[in-house]
Amino acid sequence: MTKPLHTLLLAAVLGSSMLAAHAEPRALIDTNMGKITVALNQQQAPQSVANFIDYANKGFYNGTVFHRVINGFMIQGGGFSADMKQKDTGKAITNEADNGLKNQKYTLAMARSAQPHSATSQFFINVADNAFLNHQNKTNQGWGYAVFGKVIDGTAVVDNIAKVPTTRRGYHENVPQKPVVINKITILN
Repeated sequence: MTKPLHTLLLAAVLGSSMLAAHAEPRALIDTNMGKITVALNQQQAPQSVANFIDYANKGFYNGTVFHRVINGFMIQGGGFSADMKQKDTGKAITNEADNGLKNQKYTLAMARSAQPHSATSQFFINVADNAFLNHQNKTNQGWGYAVFGKVIDGTAVVDNIAKVPTTRRGYHENVPQKPVVINKITILN
């Protein structure tokens, strides 16, 4: 017996959406403290994901560090070498914090300066629900920080990084006393 056309169309749509859900890129962040796997939300944060993938594929993140670690808040990396020299980056991207994704525990977001559209290579992983970082409005104070992924494996590694002892180095605060090195970020699909 032949299935009705609407049933076949529904099955095709559901099948393609399930396929699309599995097609979201993932990245492996290999650190000297362990590995972290993140799912990147290309659908809701296309520019942020493309930017992150571009830096990863160029090897930009190799040898950078989590240079700002605040337990109970976040771990930030992707812009400095172990000797705290800032790397040269490409141009800034548009802030996608109005994409509906929230700065919840274990989400990955773009780091930026006080200017909303200033993110380049640096990112952070929230180690708590940080609602105050979410988009509120399109003012300098209300833009928020664009979430573009979520940790799907390696949360214990994130928690361990968040607990490392920190110090001050030059004008940088909350710098791990012993460098937490990002050996490499590999895009998995």
